[in-house]
Amino acid sequence: MVATSPTDVSSYETVDAAITEDNPLRVLIAGAGVGGLALAKTLSKNPKMQVTVLERTDEFKRFGGPIQLASNALQVLKEMDEGVYNKIMDKFTFTGDKMNGIKDGIRDEWYAKFDLASPAEARNMPYTGVIERPDLQQIYLDALPKGMVKNGDGVVKYETNANGYGVKAVLESGQVVEGDVLLGADGIWSAVRATMRDEPIRGDGSGVTYSGYTVFAGELNYDSFDNGQVGYKVYIGPSQYFVITDIGNGRYQWYAFLAKPAGSAAKEEKPDGSSAYLQNVFTGWSKDIHHILKATQEHEIEQRDLYDRPPSVMKAWTKGNVALLGDSVHAMMPNLGQGGCQAIEDAYVIAEELATATSRDEIEAKLRSYRRRRLVRSAAVQGLSRFASDIIIRGFDTPAKIVLKDGIKFENFNYAGVVTKVLQPILPIFFDIQFNFLYDGWKNTSIINWGTFLRLAVVGGLILLIAVGTVEEAALFGGLGLEGLLAGTEGFAGAEGLETLIANIQDFFPFL
Repeated sequence: MVATSPTDVSSYETVDAAITEDNPLRVLIAGAGVGGLALAKTLSKNPKMQVTVLERTDEFKRFGGPIQLASNALQVLKEMDEGVYNKIMDKFTFTGDKMNGIKDGIRDEWYAKFDLASPAEARNMPYTGVIERPDLQQIYLDALPKGMVKNGDGVVKYETNANGYGVKAVLESGQVVEGDVLLGADGIWSAVRATMRDEPIRGDGSGVTYSGYTVFAGELNYDSFDNGQVGYKVYIGPSQYFVITDIGNGRYQWYAFLAKPAGSAAKEEKPDGSSAYLQNVFTGWSKDIHHILKATQEHEIEQRDLYDRPPSVMKAWTKGNVALLGDSVHAMMPNLGQGGCQAIEDAYVIAEELATATSRDEIEAKLRSYRRRRLVRSAAVQGLSRFASDIIIRGFDTPAKIVLKDGIKFENFNYAGVVTKVLQPILPIFFDIQFNFLYDGWKNTSIINWGTFLRLAVVGGLILLIAVGTVEEAALFGGLGLEGLLAGTEGFAGAEGLETLIANIQDFFPFL
């Protein structure tokens, strides 16, 4: 059984190397987020595993908004436990089978659309969608054996046995819990990571950095004019953007992403409340934004600063019989909705690796194998998530447009406006590669699909160069011939792509 003691970290229980039903592997999981709970559920089905989840919060309350589960995460959940997956589906709202994309925040016109359905259908995978975070958590809690999750006493550090088997998790209360392996699913401010790397949990040296963005989020009952037709819309414009998404049952969530210094929530006065403040910030933007802001009550709005981490390529994911997963090792910006999804992929791989161990002597190598399988893919998704934030806020503007009405009018013909227009036909190509990349690699059996990754890097790199203005103006239009680079990319036909580019040029110059 899992050994506990008030303060003793000097002595360890004597256990045999063999992992059997009579001598099960004692697995400690720090944190009861989606990654920790998914891992606990899978491991708990193995009679050679004894699982304990150590959670800081006293009790689970209904707080926290919806979480996006993309097709890759849903496929993993289905593989891990079909019973849990079916219960998730009972509470799930699909968005991937609807229209999704980016809109011009000023003109309220579609700028680019995401095809989330085709990549999923091509692989016979579930559509992307959302579920309320408390519902997802409760499904897992109901599915786990009673007493497996220990509330109200989080892990603050750990120690390992230098002369044998065993790792001891030291809790906030001073209580010590002994196991054979410790898995840190304790979030971006991870105590397990801080102990492993001998670094502070927060602040300088922690590796956690402020992203440069603050986000306002609202969740409400809302009668949207496009309910059932549109999953989510990203409204772009100068230096900020706004997202509206259907979360099911007549409820909607919106996000306003603004480039602000850290701590702006406390420093900026909002005498008329957050809704009025944002209506002023988004003056002149789409009426849809103002309509949903006016419908949102103050208690339905929250603001938080966004933090993330650079990819942990050169830093430890594992040390001895301790490993990190989820936000503790690859916290990412929310733009792709992949934070929880990548934690679920971590859990899947860890469970696969531990399931094949027959001896405690194998655990360290199994955890190193988990890192090898997950390192490059998770780092790529981290990079894509930050890329999306930086490009949309710092690179995009209202697209330039030539209007033939009462003569010729040139709207927003500044550099950023022209660049945003030039990128319009390229982004669907990038999205196609991106979603194929995300949906292809969920098994993590190979380090990465380098062909897809290279195409992603090339197109993404070109977008980045164009957006930050580091290529000459002539090269921007030369980039419209990009379709040749991507011949053979799944889901993208060269002729159709060329027709799209030509159509976009004609839209840009209507007199041609």
